Parts: sequence; C-alpha cells; structure tokens
Amino acid sequence: MADGSKRPTGERDGAAETIIEFRQVDKFFGDFQALKQVNLSVKAGERVVVCGPSGSGKSTLIRCVNRLEEHDGGRIFVEGVELNEETANIRAICREVGMVFQQFNLFPHLTVLENLTIGPVKVRGLPVKEAREKAAELLERVHIPDQAAKYPAQLSGGQQQRVAIARSLCMEPRIMLFDEPTSALDPEMINEVLEVMVELAGTGMTMVCVTHEMGFARKVADTMVFMDGGRIVETAPPEDFFVQPKSERCRLFLDQILHH
Repeated sequence: MADGSKRPTGERDGAAETIIEFRQVDKFFGDFQALKQVNLSVKAGERVVVCGPSGSGKSTLIRCVNRLEEHDGGRIFVEGVELNEETANIRAICREVGMVFQQFNLFPHLTVLENLTIGPVKVRGLPVKEAREKAAELLERVHIPDQAAKYPAQLSGGQQQRVAIARSLCMEPRIMLFDEPTSALDPEMINEVLEVMVELAGTGMTMVCVTHEMGFARKVADTMVFMDGGRIVETAPPEDFFVQPKSERCRLFLDQILHH
C-alpha cells in the first residue's frame, strides 16, 4: 500500500496479497456520517496503525472489518470475500479476525484458562486437551503463564488486556484488530501490553491498530493512516508520516500528540 503501486485486487504473490479492502465505504449513525467514501487496502502481513482525533471514525473503520458495525455504502472485502448480509460469509470472516477492545471483555465468571479455551472448543471444535495446551502456550507468549487459574478480577488491567490478546490468538486468526487497547490502562501498565503487541507484530501477523501510542506506531507500523471527520486524510510509511506529514490537519494532530 505504501508504495502506491496498483495491482488487481486479490492478486496473490506472497506478501502482496490484499487481505482487507475498503472501497468507497460510507457508514451512518442516524444523520451522523461516521465514514465518508473510505478507500483502504491492507496486505497480508502488513501492520497498519490508524490515528486521528476523537470522533474521526477510527474505531468505526475497524469495527466494520469484523461486522461489529455494518457499512451503509461501498464495499468491504476480507480475504477476497465480500462482507454482506450472507451469514456464511460473516461467520467465515469472523473466524479469521481477532479483535482486542479498550475494555477487556473477559468472562468474569471463568478463569483465565477457561476464557482462552471456550472459543476454540465451542466454535472451532478443538478437543479440550488441545485447547488447554494451546492456551498455556499463549499465556507463556504474553508473559503470564502463572495466571491461568485466576479470575479476571484478580488480575491487573495490563494482565487482563494480555489475557484478551491471548484469547484472540487462541482462535488462530489471520488478522488482528486492536481498538485503542491501552486507553483504559494506568500508565505503568501500557508498556507491558505494547511489548506483547510489538512481539506479535514481529511474527508477521496482519495487524490494524487504532492507537495514540506514537512510539509504538513508529516501531511497528508499515503504514500510518490518519483520519479526520470520517475520511482518510493521509496514508504514509512512518518515516514520512512523522517527519513530513502532507496535510496541515495531520501536522496539527501530531504536534498536539507528540508534544503534550
């Protein structure tokens, strides 16, 4: 995407396969237009960071990818499959897309291990033993292997968010979406979550991340997307985006966020 080259959609040549595509997408909430003619394509293995002021449409954009929000106009393709009313399409796509929210959305009455295994067992039909082994492996990966028997309320916010990331990974998604995953955390817990996300980015996972954490963005993003007023105003690799943003609106935003 960052190289500006145009390829036919869906062309597969290893890393260049387009895995998410928005074409002229509109989204309304009543009279309010949250997305305006949005065009965006994300390649397999690409790490995209979406930023912009509050109310610019960032969360709506990524919530449309896994159908938490239905778009009103234009077309969205995930792995070459169009998102529309067909239930089979939605189900197939939801299985490929993991999402981590601001709030951790863990089941409070289940232990950490149970939170991780319920999806693979119930949705993917994985045998319990296998699901538990996978969960243990992922808890190790997010650096909390010793918390498996605890309940969410017994964990810090940073630990809960790392459980939420592990839970998404348990479903073996091809795409991970992050909606401001550190915004509900105390400052000292933010880094432990970002660290896990940096490691995940290093595995080649396709990631679309809405965040204000610009240090993280500089470190992991292949592509920065700046949104304002429901539109994508600017798209660029981080080295251009942070050094010489093209739009005045983007310059102002970066000035505020980097110097406050």
